[in-house]
Amino acid sequence: MAQDILTADVIVIGGGNAALCAALTARQQGASVTVLESAPRDYRGGNSRHTRNMRAMHDAPTEVLTGAYTEEEYFNDLWRVTAGKTDESLARMAIRGSAPAMEWMKSQGVRFQPSLGGTLHLGRTNAFFLGGGKALMNIYYQAATRMGVQVLYNAEVVALEICDGRFVLGRAAVDGNLMEFRAKAVVVASGGFEANLEWLKEAWGPAAENFIVRGTPYNKGTVLRILLDAGAESIGDPKQCHAVAIDGRAPKFDGGIVTRLDCVPLGIVVNKNAERFYDEGEDLWPKRYAIWGRLVAQQPDQIAYSIIDAKAVGRFMPSVFPPIEAASIADLAAALGLSPARLEETVTAFNSAVQLGHFDHQTLDECHTGDGLTPPKTHWARRIDTPPYFGYPLRPGITFTYLGVKVNERAQIRMNSTGYSANLFAAGEIMAGNILGQGYPAGFGMTIGTVFGRIAGKEAAIAAGQA
Repeated sequence: MAQDILTADVIVIGGGNAALCAALTARQQGASVTVLESAPRDYRGGNSRHTRNMRAMHDAPTEVLTGAYTEEEYFNDLWRVTAGKTDESLARMAIRGSAPAMEWMKSQGVRFQPSLGGTLHLGRTNAFFLGGGKALMNIYYQAATRMGVQVLYNAEVVALEICDGRFVLGRAAVDGNLMEFRAKAVVVASGGFEANLEWLKEAWGPAAENFIVRGTPYNKGTVLRILLDAGAESIGDPKQCHAVAIDGRAPKFDGGIVTRLDCVPLGIVVNKNAERFYDEGEDLWPKRYAIWGRLVAQQPDQIAYSIIDAKAVGRFMPSVFPPIEAASIADLAAALGLSPARLEETVTAFNSAVQLGHFDHQTLDECHTGDGLTPPKTHWARRIDTPPYFGYPLRPGITFTYLGVKVNERAQIRMNSTGYSANLFAAGEIMAGNILGQGYPAGFGMTIGTVFGRIAGKEAAIAAGQA
């Protein structure tokens, strides 16, 4: 029987935020567009369905953002968390593009909620989607349907034929049936390899067995591997990723945002030996939360425990799982499976080092530990002395990986032997390593996906001769 052949001006591989932004933009330019989403319809949207917000530049207050967040402040925040490991030109494109992107999102039907306060410190920098990422993706898919974008679910790309740097044809298993697809241009927005535990173990070794994948189980890096094997130039360190400390009781896959723990700055974090290992108050949480997954991954058995007391309750968004509670530090240690004597010793040393000051969990306050405590706690240091005491187990929660393909300002994929491809483009996680060499500022993944999704969609339509 003859193999089915699918044709379109532009094929978009992936089904998350970057993919839909590319598909909608290409369609607006007049191109016929087909989206190949590897997940079933009910699980469409990749990691984007677990998101909440997007980091956005603005020079004055808006309906949903307070104050101003200028390009320079935004870039300096990125530079600091990446330690300078970023392509400045691409980074600034993402930053500048975030402001008009919000207006474009609204034109597709996306709604935003009023700015937030509290420990997240995001009211000035991040716009929150009304209904969260799932609502955002539903709106995009509804817009795609209205505009005539074809979407195929359970469509896993298994091969790409690339000749002299140009896409020629591809093959996908759609509902288990092999289909050939042809297009004048292709946008690859299929995510990273965070759900591929074997690939993670290549970078991390056996420790990866204890990682929890916060997001979609469908991001296995299949298309990334195909591109790299076909000669696409890679960028990024396979060990670098967006990895946060999440509740150790979370499911292995797809637990999402509700498994994240934001109480780390308000207490102490210890490993299985009941020892502290990093400064919990180093910086505002949105600029440091994404380092904690890697920190926990480096601890024995890849587990740690966040310890707080009654004073911290109500100052952070808790995990979906209730904390483990006890009337004393020793009882809490026993409940967590830690040495009571050792945890009491750690807490006593910490309490003795706390310098009294004005506590303010919404700013970089003056509450810190004194000389002699290693590691120090730079901000929000308060004695853990008010029962009841609470503990949360922490595991590394991988959101997305940074190893990807190199692109330019037009989102074209660079091939090792022929330079930038004329009809192969990339957006989202699969190219985020161009901008994120390490570290992560909250909401920036959605910024990269939205801005470069729109760039890739426009450029793909131009390459297809439709713009």
